[in-house]
Formats: sequence, C-alpha cells, structure tokens
Amino acid sequence: MFVFDCSLMKYPNTGLYEFCDNLARCLAIHSGSRNERMGFYVPGKYVGRWGDKVSYKVLSALHKIYMPARDVDVWHAAYQRSRYLPPRGTRMVLTIHDLNFLYDKPRFKHAKHLRWVQSRVDRADRIVTISEYARKDVEAHVDLKGKKVDVIYNGLNFFDGDISAPERIPERRFLFSVGTVLPKKNFHVLPSLLKDNDYELIIAGNKSSYENRIMEEARQYGVEDRVFLTGPVPASEKYWYIKNCSAFLFPSIAEGFGLPVIEAMFYQKPIFLSDHTSLPEIGGAHAFYFDHDFDRELMRRKFDEVMAMFDRGGKEVDRMKAEMRTHAASFSWANTAKRYFDIYCELASSR
Repeated sequence: MFVFDCSLMKYPNTGLYEFCDNLARCLAIHSGSRNERMGFYVPGKYVGRWGDKVSYKVLSALHKIYMPARDVDVWHAAYQRSRYLPPRGTRMVLTIHDLNFLYDKPRFKHAKHLRWVQSRVDRADRIVTISEYARKDVEAHVDLKGKKVDVIYNGLNFFDGDISAPERIPERRFLFSVGTVLPKKNFHVLPSLLKDNDYELIIAGNKSSYENRIMEEARQYGVEDRVFLTGPVPASEKYWYIKNCSAFLFPSIAEGFGLPVIEAMFYQKPIFLSDHTSLPEIGGAHAFYFDHDFDRELMRRKFDEVMAMFDRGGKEVDRMKAEMRTHAASFSWANTAKRYFDIYCELASSR
C-alpha cells in the first residue's frame, strides 16, 4: 500500500491544505491500479473524503514518536518539515515545497531550519520539489547524497461549487490578493497602488500582527479607507473575488510555487507579481512584474500602464487573455498525481 500524508489538512485556508486535498483527490483515482492501493494519513474528520476505494489512517500525536505502518510499502511525506514519518525500512518520498526561511528568516536561524530539512532528506529515498527554483535552492543548500530530485508542478485548482458573494461587496472596482498575512507575502507594498485612483484593495487570508504594517503604509498614502483585510474566506468567496476583481496582485518574496497565481490567471485577470523566487517561473510571460526592489513609484507606473491597456481592450489583450488561460490550464493535478504514483511504483518495485 502507498500512503500519502495529509496531516497538514488540519490547517485550513493554507496552500499546504490545498496541496494535500487536490493531490489526494487525484491519487485516489489510481488506487487499485497496478495492484497497488492508496491510503491517506488524515485528521479524523477527513476519513472518507476521497471515497471508499482507498484506506485511511487517522492522525495521532503519538505517531510523532512511532508510526505503526507495517503494511505500507511507500510513504509520501507531503512537507519538508513533516513530524510524521514511517518506520525505518519503509520507502519514503519527500516533497520539498520551498526553503523560504532563507528569504524571510534572520540569517542566524538558517542553520537550524536547514538541519531539520536535512534530517528529512536523509530519511527519504526520493525527493520532489514543486518548481525548478525550489530544486536549485535544495541542491545549493542541502546535501542530497546522490538522491534523485524530481520537479513536479502543482496543478490548477478548479472550484466546482457555487461561487457566492461575500457579506460586504466592494463598492468600487477592486484589486485582490490572498495568502496568510505574514511579512514574506510582502502585502504592505500594495496600498501605494491606490494613490490617485478609486480602487479598493482586498486581501484575504489568516491574519497576524503584520496587518498593522499594511495599514500603516495605507495611512501613509491616505488610502486606509480603501484597504480591507477580510481574514480567511471560504473557497466560494475566494473565487468570487478572483472572478470579479480588476487585477490580481501577488508581491510575495518567498514562494515555492504560488497556487493563487494560476488560479487568477485562469480567470484571465491582469496578474502582477514580484520577480522573486519561483514566481517568474510560474507566471512566465503571462504575468507582469513589479520592480525588484518594490520602488513604489515604479510599481505605480507599471500598474497604471497595464491597467490602461486592459481597459482599452482590443485584439492584443484578447490574445493575452487566451494565452493566460491556456498557460494556467497546463498545470494539472491529474498529471501531478500520475507522476507521483509512478514514483511510488518505482520505489516499491526496487525493494
């Protein structure tokens, strides 16, 4: 049996939750093929989530000490700092999403975080990163000891439920961003874009004290009445914001992939990104990029230029929108799941 660790689903409204949920949904389709059954390691409330043709192992805090998994041929640890590992002798795949601590933590903390990642790499038989950028980071900072590294992109999240408007509907045209409100997301550079226009800025995601810095910047530009931090929102509302926004903004300085980028791109919105870490790789030529150092005046010039172009429309903009949707749709969870399942089978056959 192959087991995919979905313990991170205990943290809703996060990219790691989306990774586990979407990959598990598509991996379940492969259960029973090639005589191999899929199992999922989950918080109790998710037992049965992906049907009854798969197995479920329920998360327990005791499993940090010992994981009973004698019937498991391959264990997939979904995160580079996973606390839940199979017994020695069980083949293990490790997904490394990023080494973001190199970019958003003080230098004196880097060694501690690298030791943790190194211990997981030492335990793994196969390494997967979610972007080429992440792979290069891992190769530069971790001793792989000759272990193979595969790059497997995340897929595009399709929302098949009913899109519903939030309780407070924006009064004006609005700009949207989403993500846990932490310094690495760099949201505080965005209020400057509201100067000399009447857009609203809406940021959705779990809050932290960093919101104070965002609002301080908003006050500096006199736009605090048009900046709204909603906190976490359900998927139905997140996709309402994406579908109805005038532009999607993602100025993060530390990303292993950036799932919201391709979600918004599928809806053919102007996408404004930072050019840090993996974002140029994922956005490619289909996004627009802020000044590397986030010079506010240069950011506003780029923003105004692009928004004026999209407002004018025309054949060139129509072409760009079509290419954006095609690019976003090229990221497929079905393809992602197949590549992981092939790795599980390869490891199982090499025992």
